[in-house]
Amino acid sequence: MRGTRLEIRTAALAHNAGRARRLAGDAELFAMVKANGYGHGLLTAAQAMAPAVEGFGVAVMEEAVALRDNGIAGPILVAEGFFDADELEHARRRSLEVVVHSLWQVQLLLAKPAPTRIWLKLNTGMNRLGLRPEWALQAAEQLAAAGMKPLGIMSHFACADDATDSVSEKQLLLAAEVAQRLQLPLSTANSAALIRYPHARGQRVRPGIMLYGSSPLDWQSASDLDLQVSHRFSARLIAINDIQPGESVGYGATWTAARAGCVGVVAVGYGDGYPRHAPSGTPVAVNGQPTILVGRVSMDMLTIDLNGIDAQVGDEVELWGDAVAVDAVAKACGTISYELFCQITARPARIVV
Repeated sequence: MRGTRLEIRTAALAHNAGRARRLAGDAELFAMVKANGYGHGLLTAAQAMAPAVEGFGVAVMEEAVALRDNGIAGPILVAEGFFDADELEHARRRSLEVVVHSLWQVQLLLAKPAPTRIWLKLNTGMNRLGLRPEWALQAAEQLAAAGMKPLGIMSHFACADDATDSVSEKQLLLAAEVAQRLQLPLSTANSAALIRYPHARGQRVRPGIMLYGSSPLDWQSASDLDLQVSHRFSARLIAINDIQPGESVGYGATWTAARAGCVGVVAVGYGDGYPRHAPSGTPVAVNGQPTILVGRVSMDMLTIDLNGIDAQVGDEVELWGDAVAVDAVAKACGTISYELFCQITARPARIVV
């Protein structure tokens, strides 16, 4: 066997959900399990976290239907709402909560009134999805008159994970004002806000990345936040090559040895979901010993520095997990852990423990 594997730890998912539960206080906790549970498996993540949460959040209707079809009977929030009248009927039949973020959705609801579990989304400054406050107030009135009073008001913070954040407070005040005028519950807090801003909890919080063992804050590690590793990606050494000073490694000859040494070839590449753009110097570990990537990542292989490392063919190389923090890999690659989690392909063996 090639030995490239992704280990999903359900106990860690449960622990992290419990950590979010304690931070949430009296607020409802809806665990975001969109994008296949951030690459952990939609149902795997939901089942592991279910004891600690009041409901789940997904992005699209297909994810919500998959949860329902696999026995998740509690509240499910569809964050992008419905895309057409057929999806609206799906949501109604399956008692799904839908986010209404645009006037065209309001018009679809009013064209065929029926009991619908609605959260109105406000645009409080992110300028992505959401109704402007004056439109939301009007929509809430129209929907209530048609027998479809919204369950609550929600918005989304743009900068809660920024150390110099000066935007979230303004967004919160605007959202809270609309919720107060309508006498409806408020939901704004993502992972970063749940950790940083206790006053932003409102009546419902919607954490995502912290549930999967990754810190939403650059200046605090996951372990600092009492989050456990839930996603461990590893592969095997399949060759060890001597290299001389001045010799290069890999496509494009992007890395050249400054001294004689050894380079290891690892059975993982961008065909498995490891980022092709990972630069030389990206951290990895061999049998728990830290070292670095050298040269360009190929489709099926990458190469690492073995100087000073006691290693042999067949040894395990951790790409991220226990010895190598996923956030450190993400930083080296100029991306975020969300992308690393979500882009693992079907090729690595998935092991759920």
